[in-house]
Amino acid sequence: MQEPSYGAGLWHFASYVDRYATDGYRDPVGTLECLQMAGRVGSLSAVDLNWPFSPNDLTTTEIRTALEAARLRAVAVTPEIYTRTFARGGFTNPDVSVRAQAIDLVARAAELARDLGCDYVKLWPGQDGVDYPFQADHRELWKYSVDAVRELATAFPDMRFAIEYKPREPRNRMLFSSAAVTLLAIEEIGRDNVGILLDFGHSLYGGESPAEAARLIISRGRLFAIDVNDNLRGWDDDMVVGSVHPLETFEFFHALVDAGWEGIWQLDQFPFREDPVEAARVGVETMRGFHRALERLDWDALRAAQSAQDALAAQRIAKRALYGALAETQDGSP
Repeated sequence: MQEPSYGAGLWHFASYVDRYATDGYRDPVGTLECLQMAGRVGSLSAVDLNWPFSPNDLTTTEIRTALEAARLRAVAVTPEIYTRTFARGGFTNPDVSVRAQAIDLVARAAELARDLGCDYVKLWPGQDGVDYPFQADHRELWKYSVDAVRELATAFPDMRFAIEYKPREPRNRMLFSSAAVTLLAIEEIGRDNVGILLDFGHSLYGGESPAEAARLIISRGRLFAIDVNDNLRGWDDDMVVGSVHPLETFEFFHALVDAGWEGIWQLDQFPFREDPVEAARVGVETMRGFHRALERLDWDALRAAQSAQDALAAQRIAKRALYGALAETQDGSP
């Protein structure tokens, strides 16, 4: 079984703020510094670049040079259509000029992604949705979103657009809130170059089974990318992958491999108080443990147990493969 490539969202190496530590948990760092830290991990091969860059006058040439120095490639560009400018929505903003601004920002990100040879542009319209009952006409918000993504996908037929769904935050209720809702929107958009980025943590705290969500999306040929992390189910904590729900994470990776999905296993962790380089190393070590567990797994026995819907037998088989493999990987064994 071939080992996958490992990646990370570049924001993994940034500084973070919240409503308590509003001055940040670390000193601010720019895009080039983040790329340098990503390169120091030593086991990453790709990064998802959030854009505009910091500082925003960085050139594509400077980014390309930094990527080469760090021995990384840009797998995606994530335009920031969720910042203060779009506080009342990006694609769904009540102001038509702001909606146009959001579409233009994504279009410029798509041009950058094309120039860098990226696989896709990630769409995370975190401000699109509602906070209160009766706040908006849901039909209108749906139409705004579907029309915006269709316009972009039509304008850039050579570029893939991956929608990252999430139940909430920053809006109390995001429009693209689940796998099923997003698939329905993609069906209505009607473009082959629109798919989904499945974030394990979003699926988990949204009440889904991430493995089941992966199967559903793959069955419709729409799984373009994944992000992995962990949380306590009540929020998008973006903890180190496998730190809270190792068995469900193992089932998620099993679903991907069993379905023949090939893509980068990508970290979306927010190490607020931890060293970001070390957190990335631990995340990759853990993902390697999951891969090793899949190699050790008795696939035939698991299929037999699942066919019989024998929960105890299936758990025993999965745990036998998983826990030994994770222990070996964390110990640094070959």
